[in-house]
Amino acid sequence: MLTKQTIEQVITSQRERLSKAGSTLPRPVHGFANLTSHAFIVTGVRRCGKSTLLQQINNTLEQESIYINFEDPRLAGFELTDFNRLQEIAEKNSISAFFFDEIQTIDKWESFIRFRLDEGYRIFISGSNATMLSKELGTKLTGRHISKELFPFSYREFLQFTKQPESETSSESYITGGGLPEYLKTNQPEVLMQLFNDIIIRDITLRYNIKNITTLQQLAVWLVSNPGKLFTGNSLRKLFQIGSSSSIMEYLNFFNDAYLFFYVPRFSFSGKVQLVNPKKIYCIDNGFIQHNSVSFSPDNGRFLENMVFLHLRRKTKEICYFAEKNECDFVTFQQKKPEGIYQVCWQLNHDNLNRELNGLKEAMDYFGATQGTIVTFNQNETFEIGNKTCNAIPFYEWAKTI
Repeated sequence: MLTKQTIEQVITSQRERLSKAGSTLPRPVHGFANLTSHAFIVTGVRRCGKSTLLQQINNTLEQESIYINFEDPRLAGFELTDFNRLQEIAEKNSISAFFFDEIQTIDKWESFIRFRLDEGYRIFISGSNATMLSKELGTKLTGRHISKELFPFSYREFLQFTKQPESETSSESYITGGGLPEYLKTNQPEVLMQLFNDIIIRDITLRYNIKNITTLQQLAVWLVSNPGKLFTGNSLRKLFQIGSSSSIMEYLNFFNDAYLFFYVPRFSFSGKVQLVNPKKIYCIDNGFIQHNSVSFSPDNGRFLENMVFLHLRRKTKEICYFAEKNECDFVTFQQKKPEGIYQVCWQLNHDNLNRELNGLKEAMDYFGATQGTIVTFNQNETFEIGNKTCNAIPFYEWAKTI
């Protein structure tokens, strides 16, 4: 429990800090302009720019508001009853909008939000844990919220932020360094190393009261060192000598909830078959792979594949890999209908061209598609195979369209 004075002091100091932050790159998130009856929720990995986005939204409102980041140590001990004190502050200052950062740290926060929505307040929320937010949203706020995901900078945003032109040079820098704003500001690898550890400790270990921290950290390092690789719960259980596959899967779900890792299933019309088949690992940012991996021989192809996945994931959650006689890296869907078929290859050459084309064509045949894409580092070429067209395109040209 906190005093009203403490809460007011935190609100004032956080407002002053944000006002001194200077100009920031506008992020392409829409859907909040005329939203009054629903809460607007932004989720994403820690330090990807959610707080900045909330402030950008705040600056567009022509009404008084309160902004609170609940990870401020001065708010340690904030309880559900403290929302009553916060409401008193709002009424005293004629506040009509609330901005809450990392609100999932407060137990039963959704009750306060529902009451305020019913009273006509505008509510904007951010959080770095998808499941913890969705659990509360699915109880008190069913049908009363709009959710958006925020990722590290896309290639277009990276170019704007770093003031670089679209080119092979800038795309290579982006592919190997990633798009987390704080790292791009400082160019210090320690930023990414500390952030990676913060996610493991603060967003997972402490939040879920995990005792075996060492195994969790070892698992995270293995995952970040193997982007694009296949795995099963059983293979990881044996590798880390953990008693059951369910424990491993629980850890993997925690990483996914914190937006650190994603897992792409093999395509099947059967959900049960998808569950038992190996999945592929992808990481939220290539900078993490570069500076937290134990691999001493960077694989440019893996960096490119991970980055292509991230750009596709911004558009849809429905992504599979296709594997029959050959393999195709990504098939994307919208409302369960195939939308795009993609192969990723750093450089097409005599040794790999047939393999890449055969994998792409097999997936195109299966889904009845006539067009497929091979994302490369710098090659631009078209291949005709029967009635199929396979377009090889450099990442820097392809990514600006996603």
